[in-house]
Amino acid sequence: MKALAIAATGMNAQQTNLEVIANNVANINTTGFKRARAEFADLLYQVDRRQGVPNRNGELPVPEGARVGLGVRNIAVRNLHEQGSLKQTGNEFDLAINGSGWFQITGPDGETLYTRSGAFNLGPNGEIVTLDGYEVQPGLSVPITATSIVINKSGEISAIIAGQQDPELIGQLSLAMFPNDAGLEALGDNLFRQTVSSGDPAEDFPGVDGRGSLIQGYLESSNVDPVKEITELISAQRAYEMNSKVISAADDMAGVVSQGIR
Repeated sequence: MKALAIAATGMNAQQTNLEVIANNVANINTTGFKRARAEFADLLYQVDRRQGVPNRNGELPVPEGARVGLGVRNIAVRNLHEQGSLKQTGNEFDLAINGSGWFQITGPDGETLYTRSGAFNLGPNGEIVTLDGYEVQPGLSVPITATSIVINKSGEISAIIAGQQDPELIGQLSLAMFPNDAGLEALGDNLFRQTVSSGDPAEDFPGVDGRGSLIQGYLESSNVDPVKEITELISAQRAYEMNSKVISAADDMAGVVSQGIR
C-alpha cells in the first residue's frame, strides 16, 4: 500500500522541519545568528490516466487525468538574512551592522570568512580580533598607548592617545556584500564561507552602495522570533501526528484485507 510510504516521507519531512526549528530556538541568544527555514517539494507522480488523450478514436480528450503523488522531500534549508535587533553593550570593541554587509575575517588557514557578529576584542599586538582570535580585515593595530578608540558609522577607527589632544586615525573597516546571501555556507562559530551560489563579494566602506552603517557599542541580536518559532513548532507537530495517523489507518486497512483472505 503506497499510503504507508507516502506518509513516511511526510514524517521524515516534518522531522527535518523540527530539527531546523530546534536549531533556531537553540540559537535565540546567538549574536548575529540568522534563522533558517526548511523548504520542501512534492515527489514524482504516478500516472494512472493521462489527461488530454481521447478515450476513444474521434472523441474529445479526457479533461482530467489521474495522477497520484508519491510524497514529499526536503530541497533546501534556507537561511533568512533579515536584520536582527540591535542591543547596546557599552563595549567599545562591539560593532553592529545596521543594514546590509558582512565583516571580513581571516580564518585559521588564511581563508577569508564572513560574519555578522561584531563581538570583537584586541589581540596580543593590538590587532582587532573575534572572540575566537581570528583577525578582522583589514588588519589594523591599536597603539598600546591608546586609552580608547572611536569607530564612526563609516568604519573609520580613531585612537585616543594619552597626551595627544586630537584622535589619531589608524584605519577604516570595510564590509563585503554578496549577490545572494542565502548561498553562503554556514560553518558554525558565526562564520560563513563564499560559495558559487553566493557569488563573489564586493568590498567597500560602510554606507557605500547600499552597505549598512556601523554602530559602536552595539551587537546585532539573533533574528529568531520566539512566537513565530512556537507557531512553526506546533504546526510541525500536528503535521507529524497527521502523517502518523495515515500510517495507522493504512495499516488497519491492510489488516482488514489480510483478515478477509483468511
